[in-house]
This record gives sequence, structure tokens and C-alpha cells, in this order.
Amino acid sequence: MAYVDGYVVPVPLAHLAAYRRLARKGGKIWIEHGALEFHECAADDVQPGKHTSFPQAVKLKPGETVVFSWIVFRSRKDRDRVNANVMIDPRMASMVNADPKDWPFDGKRMFWGGFKPMVSLVR
Repeated sequence: MAYVDGYVVPVPLAHLAAYRRLARKGGKIWIEHGALEFHECAADDVQPGKHTSFPQAVKLKPGETVVFSWIVFRSRKDRDRVNANVMIDPRMASMVNADPKDWPFDGKRMFWGGFKPMVSLVR
């Protein structure tokens, strides 16, 4: 059964194009190593909630947007293998080893996790 890594990250609007380039490069690497799907989505209709929301979860600041992303794998075992290979891919070195202050997002306010699908409907 499939397995999904999901993550949410705040991205300054001024850095959204740089983030998109980084995501496109990273996504190609994930796909080459075996991920089935790679998705990056910028917030379009995301409002603060009364108790919690995407903006509240990342402590969104003025001039930022929320990016919601997920990667689909064949299984958790396959995800672990793919991610291990991605992290040692030399093309990822400049991204992984960069100073976090040079990233086009705030990694300290990013959150992520692995998920077992419960319901999957496709048209």
C-alpha cells in the first residue's frame, strides 16, 4: 500500500519563485530515486481559524504564504530507501548543506510527517 510524506512550510512571497525552483529540482531527484508523485502547492484559500489553521501552525508572518506538499511512495519501506538515496545524492548537497538562513523558506517553522493512506479515491 502507498505511503505519503507530507509537509507544510512558510515561504516569503519574495522567495516563492526561488522556492519553486528548489522544489522542481528536488522533486525531479525524488522521482528519479523512486517516488511515485511529488506535489508542492501554494496557499490560495487559507484563512486563520479560531483554534488552529495552516497560517497559525507555521506562525505565518506578513508577506509570507503557506506551502503544503506531499510525496507518494510505494510503501514506507520504499520511502525510507528513496529518502536515504535522495539525501546522499550529490545534487542535493547544495540544498541540504546550505546555511538555513540562505534557504528560501523558514525551516524552523516547517512541520512534516509520514502517513498511511486511509481512503484514496481517484477518478
